[in-house]
Formats: sequence, structure tokens, C-alpha cells
Amino acid sequence: MASESYPLFESLDEARTAHVAGVDEAGRGPLAGAVFAAAVILDPARPIEGLNDSKKLTARRRELLFDQIRERALAWCIAEASPEEIDRINILQASLLAMQRAVSGLN
Repeated sequence: MASESYPLFESLDEARTAHVAGVDEAGRGPLAGAVFAAAVILDPARPIEGLNDSKKLTARRRELLFDQIRERALAWCIAEASPEEIDRINILQASLLAMQRAVSGLN
């Protein structure tokens, strides 16, 4: 099933992929604090209107979309890497660790 809202699913349908997880991090810029990552598996049968790059959205719209994502997603997870982990393995590796944890937390 192709999706106008999620064009990537078109090519993935051809590959017969069951689920696609998206993952991204936040917090790599600050000098202090944890780095966070979120992973989500969206349901192509339940597209979310207005879903876009978070940097292109207002804070209010991001909050509304967060609620819709939690309600409609097949699975989602938020994970972090601590400041101590960042100090020990560096910010890039800590970001990757947080993303790995988020994907592993998907049910």
C-alpha cells in the first residue's frame, strides 16, 4: 500500500518490509546534560496530518503532534545517555547509544 503522507513506504512496500522505525536524537549541542533519542514506528494506515521536521514546526504544533504520535504509532520509545556516559564515550557515541536504546525499547 503506497502512502501519499509517507512516500518512503511506497518503495518499502515493494521490498515487503513489515515495519520501519524512525529514530532521531536531541541534545548534542549543549555542553551539559543528557542526550535523548526517540524512536517510532508509524502506522501507514493512520497518517498524521502535518507531520514534518520538528525544526519547521511551532512548539504548540510539536506538542499536538506528540500526542497524536503516541496515540497512533504502532510503537514508540524515548531513551537517553547520561552526562557520565557522554564524558566516558564522547557525545557522538552517546547519541548513537541513546538511539540504540530507543530502537531496542520499541515493542
